[in-house]
Amino acid sequence: MNLRLVADYLVYVAVRLTICVVQAIPMDRCAQGAQFLAWLISDVFKVRGELLDSNLRHAFPEMTAAERKKLARRNWRHLLLMVCEIAHAPRKIHDTNWRDYVDLQNVSNQIGYMLSERPVVILLGHFGNFELMGYCAGLMGFPTYTVARPLDNKFLHDFVQRFRGATGQFILPKQGSAPAIEKLMNDGGTLGLLCDQNAGPKGCWVDFMGRPASCHKAISLFSMASGAPLVVTHFRRTDRPMQFEMGIDTVDAIYDPLKAETPLGVKELASWYNEQLEKMIRRNPEQYWWIHNRWRDDRPPKKAKKTAAPDAVESDAPRRAA
Repeated sequence: MNLRLVADYLVYVAVRLTICVVQAIPMDRCAQGAQFLAWLISDVFKVRGELLDSNLRHAFPEMTAAERKKLARRNWRHLLLMVCEIAHAPRKIHDTNWRDYVDLQNVSNQIGYMLSERPVVILLGHFGNFELMGYCAGLMGFPTYTVARPLDNKFLHDFVQRFRGATGQFILPKQGSAPAIEKLMNDGGTLGLLCDQNAGPKGCWVDFMGRPASCHKAISLFSMASGAPLVVTHFRRTDRPMQFEMGIDTVDAIYDPLKAETPLGVKELASWYNEQLEKMIRRNPEQYWWIHNRWRDDRPPKKAKKTAAPDAVESDAPRRAA
């Protein structure tokens, strides 16, 4: 008997039972429960407390310790509400009533690109309820392709995949998906990416929330190679649970290489979309995943200085003198 498989299945059963319980509770009661659990997790058990406080201290140096503690508690409430909203979404949000839950903001240009024959790359961060973005986009008639790392637990992976693909979202594996993405771009499809994943020491380093952050170069290269516009989109919660705002903050959140006076390179594009994401986060800081270790590599690797070999210098000397 494979003990790992048995353990994974028991975890899967526990998760499914938890979701069933959450689905049986009205959303207003879920919000009350999330408030209490957030206090318990943040103030009593201090789950990932050091990491969360460190991230907030770097991003908001003007905040006092008491203000960071309050924001951390609100952040946990947001994360718990995310789970409740995802559990309730398949039973509440449908193709005939999604307008009761989602308010569209400044989406005319975004929709225009998604309806055109050109490819488009939709960029999101770990902000708002990003998991529901693809779900609701499918209900609106916009199928998207999203790159995601497979979960280690096979049973949970299959369950999450069924939710993500329920309305027309297609999931591409993080490894080995380059040919599929190339075909998607050539066919004028829509690719959705989380743009705040840590890319490790060899990534493209830019400033994000006051600290150097490593970004995947592929995000910029997708646009540069295919001419696809980049659209930094949000899917934030508004005044209460299960009420969302989807769209872009300003026209500056769209980069179209065909309309740009000067095309941007890899680092310039990474700086641009991180700046757009940072604006969203500072507007609603409690809705960002501060428990996400975005800055685990907190500084770019030092580049070795290149020195010319003595023989090369000597061989070049006559040419310079001439």
